[in-house]
Amino acid sequence: MENAQTIKAGTDGFQFHPVQRLLMLGLNSLPLIHGLAVGIVVGICWAPLGWRIVCGLAVLYLAPALAARIVNLLAPIPEGRIRPGTRAFFTWWALANLQMLFCRLPMLEELIRLVPGLYSLWLRLWGARIGRLTYWGAGVRILDRSFLRIGDDVIFGAAVRLNPHVLTRNDQGKMELILASIVVGDRTIVGGYSLLTAGTEITPDECTRAFLLSPPFTCWENGIRVNKKAAS
Repeated sequence: MENAQTIKAGTDGFQFHPVQRLLMLGLNSLPLIHGLAVGIVVGICWAPLGWRIVCGLAVLYLAPALAARIVNLLAPIPEGRIRPGTRAFFTWWALANLQMLFCRLPMLEELIRLVPGLYSLWLRLWGARIGRLTYWGAGVRILDRSFLRIGDDVIFGAAVRLNPHVLTRNDQGKMELILASIVVGDRTIVGGYSLLTAGTEITPDECTRAFLLSPPFTCWENGIRVNKKAAS
């Protein structure tokens, strides 16, 4: 009985109206539309092949990043705790789906990293703040690109995960979205296979261990974990 009550309390906070469900399904189609658009631009013989490839790359890499910037400009998302079903939640869901094709096909991002500096420049188009001479190790995965604040001369080890959002239950047992920027200070080295979650802050000149798991709103300073005050 206790387990059933707990499940019920948790699911009460994650219910959507039919219209909201349709909206979520529509936004879920953005990755498919993105991929089809690239295929149409390259596949239809409307111009010489070279031009079609150039335009296809623009649709693939530039269109979603610029769309995310426009969405952030028109409907900025406040950082902190967000209730499902609110405008901020659906804005975040739209941004997540704009980048979903790169999450499904991570090789698309690995190709950009072959050119020094190009990947950081591309992340800036999404709204991230990336300092100079940032090194991205093989297999780095990033969600919520608009919520990155990276300093200068930062090194990310292999397969680091940067995840500025977390879905969790609040004190009342209802689901909520925690969304907060990940901040990494200058000259920091993030150990390989680490997971940095919402609101994580690493102070300058840190060198974190491999397989670091950083809970939301955690600050790392002098090798010690310090819990920050969670946003309300």
